Amino acid sequence: MEYNVHTLPNGIRLLHVPSPSAISHACIIVNTGSRDEPENKAGLAHFIEHLIFKRTEKRSTNQILNRLESVGADLNAYTTKEYTCVHASFLNPYLDRTLDLFNDILFHSTFPEEEMDKEKSVILDEISSYLDQPEEAINDDFEDMLFAGHALGNNILGTTESVQHFTREDVINFRKANYRTNEIVVAVLGNYTLNSVVNKGSKHFADVEENNPNKERIKPGTLPQNNTTIYKPIMQAHCILGRQAYSTHQSQKVPLMLLNNYFGGNGMSSVLNLQIREKYGIAYTIESNFSPLSDTGIFSIYFGTDKEKQAKALSLIFKEIKKLREHPLNELQLQKAKNKFIGQIALGEENRIGLIISMAKSLIDHNKIDSLETVFEKINAVTTKQMADVANEILDIEQLNIFTFCPIEE
Repeated sequence: MEYNVHTLPNGIRLLHVPSPSAISHACIIVNTGSRDEPENKAGLAHFIEHLIFKRTEKRSTNQILNRLESVGADLNAYTTKEYTCVHASFLNPYLDRTLDLFNDILFHSTFPEEEMDKEKSVILDEISSYLDQPEEAINDDFEDMLFAGHALGNNILGTTESVQHFTREDVINFRKANYRTNEIVVAVLGNYTLNSVVNKGSKHFADVEENNPNKERIKPGTLPQNNTTIYKPIMQAHCILGRQAYSTHQSQKVPLMLLNNYFGGNGMSSVLNLQIREKYGIAYTIESNFSPLSDTGIFSIYFGTDKEKQAKALSLIFKEIKKLREHPLNELQLQKAKNKFIGQIALGEENRIGLIISMAKSLIDHNKIDSLETVFEKINAVTTKQMADVANEILDIEQLNIFTFCPIEE
């Protein structure tokens, strides 16, 4: 897909992606997330993401929330371990209005104490709700074990204790230390010329004060293999197997993405779904996932099942892992895996807001954006040997951590 990048004097980059649709999509991404939080401040990045919608120098909360919704647009935001993102979808005439709002909430929020107190209560409810969903909570507890002692293990929402103690000074200091203008991308996908996007982007972001403090992320170390079981008042057993994996910059990333998709990724034809759910009817949900980060990655396999079937499910998973490691994919199997993965990626391009966010992230991570053709070429270049090497390294059972939520016996 055609794209253009224009860098403002303060370092903020404007990403322009032309599209003939009447609907436009835009996002502003900051290269900071929960891993950048100071010690004992877990959840601060996510807290700030909530607060930016509360009050600015010129708008009340209601004015912020109605600015785009009043014209039928959709506005939202999220925080990950490495990013903070605000995004919107809107009719083409409202680009100027959207970028103006992005600028206002990202750079002119006032963080009043009374709004902070209200939002703390909202997030504490969010944490409680999340903990009531074991299939969600187990991911955070697993990553806490995987990255024990490192900020990557922090729950993005934070903890009840950490959230309660946030101060306005914490918020201001975190933004100053982490909202680096040379690591901010404003991206627009829509029926606009490059000049139009540059003019409007410059109008709203050229005056943002340049801010490029030194920031160095500490790479997590590796820990000994760990098996942990936590007993909870739940109906089913939930289990995750996994380990640290490749970063977004490592060449093995593409073979592992392909392997993950084949083994337990999207769709019902994955190895794990066919062998564990369809053949034996043991688990309603069983899947694998690979999340590359800037200096490491996470590979995991998740399933939920009745407590009595947990041991059988683990045994079957280990059987499939052993089979994959001892009997590598042949050329025909590999080509089928490639065709499936390439087709899913192509279909994913139809999600335009997801596409522009993905492109903005790529610009931050790699300072470039691969075309769809280049992505397909990288996938098609994966060899059976590369797949076997990745399987033997990442799926080494002796290196897989196991984390389980187990129902309390009555």
